[in-house]
Amino acid sequence: MQNELITDAALVRNYINGDESALEILITRHKQRIYSFIYSKVFDKDIAEDIFQDTFIKVIRTLKKGKYNEEGKFLPWVMRISHNLVIDHFRKNSRMPKFSNAGDFNIFSVLSDNSLDAERSIIKDQVESDIRKVIEELPDDQKEVLMMRMYNDMSFKEISDKTGVSINTALGRMRYALINMRKIIDKHNIILTN
Repeated sequence: MQNELITDAALVRNYINGDESALEILITRHKQRIYSFIYSKVFDKDIAEDIFQDTFIKVIRTLKKGKYNEEGKFLPWVMRISHNLVIDHFRKNSRMPKFSNAGDFNIFSVLSDNSLDAERSIIKDQVESDIRKVIEELPDDQKEVLMMRMYNDMSFKEISDKTGVSINTALGRMRYALINMRKIIDKHNIILTN
């Protein structure tokens, strides 16, 4: 049977049952996607290579312990492992991406991409849950404007009408909400990757 025809799930099963070559096929099959993903976060070939190796060490350990139960979703699972290792790398090296001013931190661009494939959708869920936690820490007036703008897609005119404040006040609250979010993100060392 040709390698291409064997599903990831079957290869994982074969590997767990002792077929070492099955893992090699899996690594070869997904190396480019996983390595490119890691590299796109760290921008350093050596570090990307290290994290790639660590990802598969973790994959092997988990499979050997029989703790893999992703119902055939091998690639998203590996992507999640590599994403966590990238985050660990940044935390260890305190090289967290910092936003120099509110303009650089565009929360909408983080949330707006609908054509997400598997690994990006995992990360998008993580980012959205991080953002929700950050939003919870905002003062109520800023949170209200942010939610109307981001989640209800309301214009500042509509927000102004609904909240009974001037458009300028609504804009100001939005601006402060983004500035405060940036501070909260820095404080908690949250990485928003997209």
